[in-house]
Amino acid sequence: MDTAALRAAFTGPLVFPGDPGYDEARRIWNGMHDRRPALIARPLGAADVSAAVTYASRAGLPVTVRGGGHNVAGTSIADEAVLIDLSLLREVTVDPDAETAEAGGGALLKDVDAATAPHDLGCPAGVVGHTGLAGLAIGGGYGWITRKWGLTCDHILGAEVVLADGSIVEASETEHQDLLWALRGSAGNFGVVTRFRLRLRPVGPILYRTALYPLKDAPAALRAFRDFTVKQLDDLRVFGSFQFAGDGEAIPAELRGEPVLELAVACSAHIPESVAQSAEIYAAVPPAAQNEETISYYDLQSKLNEAAPAGRRYFTKACYLTDLTDGVLERVVEAARATPSRLSSIDLEYLRGAITDVDPATSAFPHREAPFFLAAWASWTDPADDADNIAWSRGTVASLGEWHYAGSYANYAPEDDESAPAGDPRLPRVKRAYDPGNLFRGERRAAPAGA
Repeated sequence: MDTAALRAAFTGPLVFPGDPGYDEARRIWNGMHDRRPALIARPLGAADVSAAVTYASRAGLPVTVRGGGHNVAGTSIADEAVLIDLSLLREVTVDPDAETAEAGGGALLKDVDAATAPHDLGCPAGVVGHTGLAGLAIGGGYGWITRKWGLTCDHILGAEVVLADGSIVEASETEHQDLLWALRGSAGNFGVVTRFRLRLRPVGPILYRTALYPLKDAPAALRAFRDFTVKQLDDLRVFGSFQFAGDGEAIPAELRGEPVLELAVACSAHIPESVAQSAEIYAAVPPAAQNEETISYYDLQSKLNEAAPAGRRYFTKACYLTDLTDGVLERVVEAARATPSRLSSIDLEYLRGAITDVDPATSAFPHREAPFFLAAWASWTDPADDADNIAWSRGTVASLGEWHYAGSYANYAPEDDESAPAGDPRLPRVKRAYDPGNLFRGERRAAPAGA
């Protein structure tokens, strides 16, 4: 298929280098990545995607796919590749009786939340609304209610997928089951998902508590949290974040602009046991400031939408941890003090809960038993500061090496990270079955068997 044939077959916009809007269309969330694709195809449906894939294959060009463009490693875009930009496929429809949703491959989390909230339903997903559903779900998907309901990938009931040969298939429990299995958590690159079918969960009012601790009190507060995890209800998510405090009136004067630990708890407001336990986390070490509110799940999902704006420079290194030992806490506090950017954070939490309740044979997600998770989120604005911020993120995780739990979370893997390969031996076979020529190679997680 030549360019003229592509233009005749493709109903959505096609943007080539030099066209008006090309530079805007190639921008992604992480401002570190400045890449120039050979073509940006913005499909209006699966048939358009098929045409673009066929064109790329015949032209000998690799294909990358952008849902939300939120991957920190910038895997949705590459030089001299065909970028299939799914941002015009964001429609979400809900069947409240079946508690399911159909979501376009370019849907953002905020699109899913906006469609499901009027029905008091939700899909467990990430915490930043402008994240793309597709990348998050195919890589796993942690969020506020994953301890209660499981990962985002566990809620994929089916998918419409355009394969490397241009064919359009449905992956479900009865058709292409191996592809559905791989889409559930492998972070792999098997085709272009143009539509998801999602299982939804009932969500009611959420009790959201936050507390601030000065760094001197952070080890004691996290030791109390560590002890708390042995009885933590699955309905509770506790999220710790080392960050710089703002200057709002609710923040004590002595903490404004200083590095602090924020410890947040979210749980169902209508479950008395959860409400009672959500207060216990702060009892052993009283915080310097505390707040609580009862909000909708939609509002909870919207809270961090402004925390990670597009265009900043980002680098993230993450790891699973066996425990929050005193040694871990000491080194994390040291890293928080040494942060070169006031926009950065170190986030940690206890996982498990419903994440471990899923039959591992039903999905390719490899890290269900991991206890604790930590991410060193470097965020800054000046390219001259790249080296310092990247070194800080890498160094933070490296300093915890003796407590690492096997593997790392693919959605947070930096561009050159090779520490989290697709571990299941079935994945290369699935890749070979659906993309034997490795047309979709922007994401590194799966290569064809024998390649």
